[in-house]
Amino acid sequence: MFFKRLRADINAAKRNDPAARNKFEIFLTYSGVHALSAHRVAAFFLRIHCKLLARMISQWTKFCTGIEIHPAAKIAPGVFIDHGAGVVIGETAEVGEGTVIYQAVTLGGTGKETGKRHPTVGKNCTISAGAKVLGNITLGDGVKVGAGAVVLKDVPDYATVVGIPAKIVRINGEKTPDLIPEQEDPTAKEIAALKERIEGLEEALRFLTEKGL
Repeated sequence: MFFKRLRADINAAKRNDPAARNKFEIFLTYSGVHALSAHRVAAFFLRIHCKLLARMISQWTKFCTGIEIHPAAKIAPGVFIDHGAGVVIGETAEVGEGTVIYQAVTLGGTGKETGKRHPTVGKNCTISAGAKVLGNITLGDGVKVGAGAVVLKDVPDYATVVGIPAKIVRINGEKTPDLIPEQEDPTAKEIAALKERIEGLEEALRFLTEKGL
């Protein structure tokens, strides 16, 4: 089972990284593959109630790869962590197969929840560099999270989200309707009204001046 999952991770790296030359190089040099393999060893020790050893493996892996994965996190085979420096995956997080995670991504909690407090990520998602997915939320299959986004709410299948806090900008490649008309800025609207009133007063003042009043 361990080697089957390792092969799936290596295949995912080969499929998603155009710089990958061959599987042997991936096995030797890719920190994401190393971190996932070590995570599975840590998860095994956690299942047999060797919690301290599981945490020690997790922390040693963090020191070696820069990737911190809690031993209790559930990560499917075929996940690819690209580069990986600064990636943090929390205790109750779940990640579906085919998902690609880039550097500095956090699948974390908000600090206000107990129990299931980390995200559930569907299959074949892409979480771009620096994104933060926080709380007990669900990202559907095929979701794309933009770089630096902060996701705090559930995201439906095949949606693209960007921004802080993250908002849906596309679903199935199509722009969402609420993005087509830009939302009115109340401050800009008020400034425009004041400008119009000032112009009216200036026109009235010119009229009175011309009349000698």
